[in-house]
Amino acid sequence: MDTDAYAEAHGAEWERLAQLSKRRRLSGDEIDEFVDRYQTSASHLSTLTTAAGNTAYGEQLSIRLSRARQRLTGQRSNPLVALSTFFVIQLPAALYRVRWWSLAAAVFVLGIGTLYAVWTVNDPAVLATLGSDAQLQQLVNHDFVDYYSENPAASFTGLVWTNNAWIAAQCIAFGITGLYVPMVLLQNAQGIGTTAGVMFAYGEGDTFLLYIAPHGLLELTCVFVAAGAGMKLFWSWVAPGAKRRGAALASEGRAIVTVAVGMVLWLFVSGIVEGFVTPQPWPWPVKIGIGALALAAFLTYMLVLGRRAALAGETGDLDEFEAGATELVAG
Repeated sequence: MDTDAYAEAHGAEWERLAQLSKRRRLSGDEIDEFVDRYQTSASHLSTLTTAAGNTAYGEQLSIRLSRARQRLTGQRSNPLVALSTFFVIQLPAALYRVRWWSLAAAVFVLGIGTLYAVWTVNDPAVLATLGSDAQLQQLVNHDFVDYYSENPAASFTGLVWTNNAWIAAQCIAFGITGLYVPMVLLQNAQGIGTTAGVMFAYGEGDTFLLYIAPHGLLELTCVFVAAGAGMKLFWSWVAPGAKRRGAALASEGRAIVTVAVGMVLWLFVSGIVEGFVTPQPWPWPVKIGIGALALAAFLTYMLVLGRRAALAGETGDLDEFEAGATELVAG
């Protein structure tokens, strides 16, 4: 075989294959051409190798085919790129999608908690059911404040983090039932409201607010987000829209897992504030300011970055390839 003549006859096809391999985006027609060029060039390489053995033309064509094969079959994604995509795009988008459900959870808890606090302050019979005067004095004057400093800061941080993360995980995992999340929110509202009522009834309402505010701003917000995510998961199969219930539930479930990961991380931040900031003998404006900055950072992440990602079409779900085949739906 005259390898020079053979290369001259098919060189334009090989060059075209190399050009298509280097392009970042291909149209539908170009993809068809790319596959056709790849198959044809592979046949040419087989002919060259069979007829002439190892040649310079064969080596060059083999390299081009190898690059084309990588483009066709895909390459492993860079873990650092995938990590940045998750934290900069997928997670804030998933959080942004549950913003209204989170707001509803916040209104529910704060509203019910306020009612319980007012009821406790204004009805001595309610106070009596919570404990004797001596027990309530112990809570107001010692137990409430001592809770934040009776353990080393590091172990206390781990304790509150795991406890809050467990509550958030339950809200997300059992949200599909539609009953578990309202029950958890009601229990938390009762607990917060009655404790606040006792503190205010004994003239220590300022102590309650000052010790809750530094970490509670972010901590409660994260619980509200987790609760909102759980209820959105429930609603995805109650009102799936154009999708079938199974497909809607699967899509929302994958996005909710993203929210769960985010809540674990942000609750760790609130745990650090609760363990290392709340019990410190610093001026209260400083401690509350740190808590407010933590909340502002979270809301910026959720609402600003999240809105930007959502407008770009991100939902927090896996991409089409990773999620697998889906059905065509109306609308």
